Amino acid sequence: MPDFLYIHIPFCIRKCVYCDFLSITYDETFANAYIDALCKELELRKDFAGTLRAVYIGGGTPSLLSENAFRKLFLCLRDNYHLSADIEISVEANPGTLTESKISALLSLGANRFSVGVQSFDNAELETLGRIHNSSDASKAVEILKKKGSKNISIDLMYGIPGQTAQSWRETLSTAVGLSPHHISAYELTPEKETQLWKSLELHTLRMPGEDTVIGMYDEALDYLAACGYGQYEISNFALSGFECVHNLNYWNRGHYIGAGAGAHSFSDGTRSRNTGNIKEYIEGLADGRIPETEAIGITPQEAVKESLFLGLRKKEGIDMKVPGIPEALIIKAVQDLVNEGYIEMCGDYLRLTRKGFVISNTVLVALFEKLGL
Repeated sequence: MPDFLYIHIPFCIRKCVYCDFLSITYDETFANAYIDALCKELELRKDFAGTLRAVYIGGGTPSLLSENAFRKLFLCLRDNYHLSADIEISVEANPGTLTESKISALLSLGANRFSVGVQSFDNAELETLGRIHNSSDASKAVEILKKKGSKNISIDLMYGIPGQTAQSWRETLSTAVGLSPHHISAYELTPEKETQLWKSLELHTLRMPGEDTVIGMYDEALDYLAACGYGQYEISNFALSGFECVHNLNYWNRGHYIGAGAGAHSFSDGTRSRNTGNIKEYIEGLADGRIPETEAIGITPQEAVKESLFLGLRKKEGIDMKVPGIPEALIIKAVQDLVNEGYIEMCGDYLRLTRKGFVISNTVLVALFEKLGL
């Protein structure tokens, strides 16, 4: 039974220019109706979960919710689920929506990990991204979390932003480390269709940094964060020892999980399912006592192999070469050229991407799939 739970909160003050996640403008009355529906879904799913090891509340901007909404949600969790003694409960937060009162409430309710969406400490870059906070807000949010006693703080950063330079990226990294978070994520900005960023690029009102510049930024993050004590454990994630994100590791290990909320995905017993992304339909469905899933797809053995490789090779430690469904000899033969070219290395029974391979991981994986006939 799944022992990991993701909860989606689809509300934002406004949508960032690069975001293609499910989110709408926050309205407190509508948000309260959504939380009521979410609690009904959690009650309906309770018999399908094991003892929860991690809960991740993402969005959207979960930190927009009122303290009363959070109380209702956490009470629902405690009334309906078995929580492990060392459970990790993460809440995503925008620096522009965190207050001392809300942080205190969340800590008292049991939240013990905060993922703060900073993205950049350069105000011009934040404006380009359409963020609602500035650099000062971001620093202040992290300092308040520390002041209130949070013992597990993660900062999200982004590189490859239009107008970003190698120098401004170094300054963002330096400022982030100076705040002494326990975990740092550094993601490359990838333009997605149907976003304002995509439209701006098509209209040539914005221009992405060149490929060499972006690769240089990634290299800078690898070197600088390692020198500051942040160990890389996944392509884009770095942590002080013992602060790796338990919830996300479950994804990369292809573990089972329940997804609750509009548009949320679940994975269990070889089936991936998804709730409707129409928030009104989601609320109405739960009012009728049913989980409004719109699809449930069984994963074929070949798809399972591809998922194991794609997700597992994101991790710094890599994957066991004994991949179910593929003879080990075939794996070794398929990766030989990639090993010779320096993109993959074999360490004992493990296969992992090298630093060179991480930089172009998608290209390396496509080549590996082709060699394995997947």
